[in-house]
This record gives sequence, structure tokens and C-alpha cells, in this order.
Amino acid sequence: MLGSILLGVLLANSTPVFPAEAQTATKPAASVPAQDPADKPWPPEGVLVMNKSEGLKAPEVIREFKPSYTPGAMRERIQGLVEVQAIVLADGTVGDVRVVKSLDKEFGLDEQAVKTVKQWQFRPGQKDGAAVPVLVNIEMTFTLRDKR
Repeated sequence: MLGSILLGVLLANSTPVFPAEAQTATKPAASVPAQDPADKPWPPEGVLVMNKSEGLKAPEVIREFKPSYTPGAMRERIQGLVEVQAIVLADGTVGDVRVVKSLDKEFGLDEQAVKTVKQWQFRPGQKDGAAVPVLVNIEMTFTLRDKR
């Protein structure tokens, strides 16, 4: 049964860690490889980072949702923490989200965390009285209750 899921927003103050790239077969020299999202600068230009931008007021969560367990993750009794970095846009919605600490790639809990965070609503971060995009860290803890 889905147990209590602890959600916490931590302000970003560390460099993101990305999983190592998987090895792929060599492509012919004439082909152009698809751009990997991990190749894009992170955070994107114009996004402010807490503790690196003086006078920045952090975004505040005003509407949050809890992620759902996938059937496979429940069956395997996977529990633990997924940490994501999300960009809170100037309108308070969530833009790009990246997993920085994975819990489960096989049964979908990482994807559930990303999908859920994209539904959150924030009071946007502020700098010099104006709403600005801000990078935040969000931790989602997946916990199953014991059947009794």
C-alpha cells in the first residue's frame, strides 16, 4: 500500500550529478548524432541559482502533489529517495526537470517523481522585486507501509 510520501524542497546549492552515458554502437562519420539533453548547459542561461545570486528570494510551493507508486515498484517493494532539480519559471510553473539522484529507472519511480514535480505550482522566486526563474532541488521519498 502506498505509504506516506515525504516531500521537501531544498534550495539548490550544489552542482548536478548526471549518470554516466551508456555506450552505444559507433555511427558512420557522415551521420549527425542526436543532441542529448545532458549536453545542454544546466541550468540554462538566465536561470538563477540560490546561494549564487545575491538578493534572490526563493520560490515557495503553493500547490504540490504526491507521486504515485507504479505497480512494479510496489511489487518489488522499492523505497527511497529521488532527488530532482527543477526550474521554477517566473510564472510559478515548473519548466525543465532533471533527476540528480535516481532511485529506480526500471520500474518508473524516477519518471513518476519528474511527472509529479511538473504539476507543482510555486510563488515564483524574486530578485529586485521581479519574478525570475530559479533552480530548486526537490526530494521525494517513496515509502511503503507494512501490511497489517
